[in-house]
Amino acid sequence: VQTYIEKHNLGDILANPIMCFVSTSEKIKKGLFGGGPGPKLLIQTAILTDRWLILADNVDQNALYIKSMQLWDITVEDYEKSSFYKMIPDTGMTVNGRFTDASEAGSIFVPLGKDEAGDRFKVQIIEAVQKAKQ
Repeated sequence: VQTYIEKHNLGDILANPIMCFVSTSEKIKKGLFGGGPGPKLLIQTAILTDRWLILADNVDQNALYIKSMQLWDITVEDYEKSSFYKMIPDTGMTVNGRFTDASEAGSIFVPLGKDEAGDRFKVQIIEAVQKAKQ
């Protein structure tokens, strides 16, 4: 993460952390199309600060992908309240906005457990995004 911050000249973006967690998602083969191409295991580390969301994805224990977004430039939605939930049930947050190194806005799913830590992160990120936009 520190190498990524230096590469993009982001300064001291880790100065005011709010929450950090690690989420592990495993693809479960279901039905006709389940278990197809794509990663089988995703380990995602999320760091939420008062101004930034930093995500580090370790895909199938191979490559590490790091992304960051400024909170004032994103929207967040509880995935369970989205229209996609009925088609593909899961728990987490959908984050929409621009990544630091992207020219256009994008969307990413942040998987969360249906537990106290997952519920706490949902509340924390919603509050942090609202504060950053004020």
